Amino acid sequence: MLYKLIAPARYIQGAGALSALGGEIKALGLGGKKVFVLSNRQVLDIIEAEAEKSLREAGLDCVFAEFRGECSGSEVARLRDLAAQAGADVVVGAGGGKALDTAKAVAHYARKPVVIVPTIASTDAPCSALSVIYTDEGVFDEYLVLPRNPDLVLVDTRIIARAPVRFLVAGMGDALATWYEARACAESRAKNMPGGLATLAALNLAELCYETLLAEGYQARLAVERQVVTPAVEKIVEANILLSGLGFESGGLAAAHAIHNGLTALEETHAYYHGEKVAFGTLTQLVLEGRPEDEIEEVLDFAVSVGLPVTLAGIGVGDIAEEKLRRVAEAAVRENETIHNESFPVTAEAVLAALLAADALGSSYKECAL
Repeated sequence: MLYKLIAPARYIQGAGALSALGGEIKALGLGGKKVFVLSNRQVLDIIEAEAEKSLREAGLDCVFAEFRGECSGSEVARLRDLAAQAGADVVVGAGGGKALDTAKAVAHYARKPVVIVPTIASTDAPCSALSVIYTDEGVFDEYLVLPRNPDLVLVDTRIIARAPVRFLVAGMGDALATWYEARACAESRAKNMPGGLATLAALNLAELCYETLLAEGYQARLAVERQVVTPAVEKIVEANILLSGLGFESGGLAAAHAIHNGLTALEETHAYYHGEKVAFGTLTQLVLEGRPEDEIEEVLDFAVSVGLPVTLAGIGVGDIAEEKLRRVAEAAVRENETIHNESFPVTAEAVLAALLAADALGSSYKECAL
């Protein structure tokens, strides 16, 4: 089997980076002058004026369209039609993970270049050649694997630092899984997202992601609570978006994200962010794998310090009924789920037991910390 690593064509990060949007698109020579920008209304209110100014200064025309909130097949089709009507040459997605995944899918079906402008650092979606598709009701549907990564990812840390801190923390939850899932795939020699084995570069980026979270996460959280950009914030934004993005895609996914997908089957989890559910999925993965107590405690220490959930109640599942959790476990082990990248056979019974044990560990840890 071949070793494979994939990445966006260009990654740019820093305070005030949005002002460079037009110039960077022009420098890439993506072709054409009509830029189609999609985002939800709240994000458009934040970025529209500066983005339009930057694009027009670069000699580019732009059309803005409102994203309605769910990365579903119907929403992708609606926005694809709007992009075609606008005569779009380039698709720009701005906002959080679902808006960005929608933009990538729209650009894919329209066969146009895509530029990604995350305004929060809540997931590792920006850099990936992947769109997570949900139903209109918000239940996980499928992974849409794309033929290439974004042409440009542009991250304005000043905008990210002004967003609610919960977004940054959720991004740390998503990034927390990166090393553990990449390690699991390396141990089993499972395929990564482009269908190859993980390179040394991918595995080292995944491990660096984890080390950066532990070293800088708490400081970054405090800084963003004050809406300021510090070196710790820059490092955590890079960990959440770039290191986690490259690490998960070229390292591989395993149990943590499959458990997240299973959790979306419970309506009460829908109010919680992707990374919050992935964080609990990571704890569950470590229990499922039978990892040492000190390793699990390190994850618990970090998660509690930055405010990530470590119990089922922390992601809305206050009623721990076995029938309910069995639905989660059965969804997590569906055919083709990434949980089967683990180095041992995984059953729904094993996942159910790990969910209950992880919840007990998290509850006990929190009680002892009081």
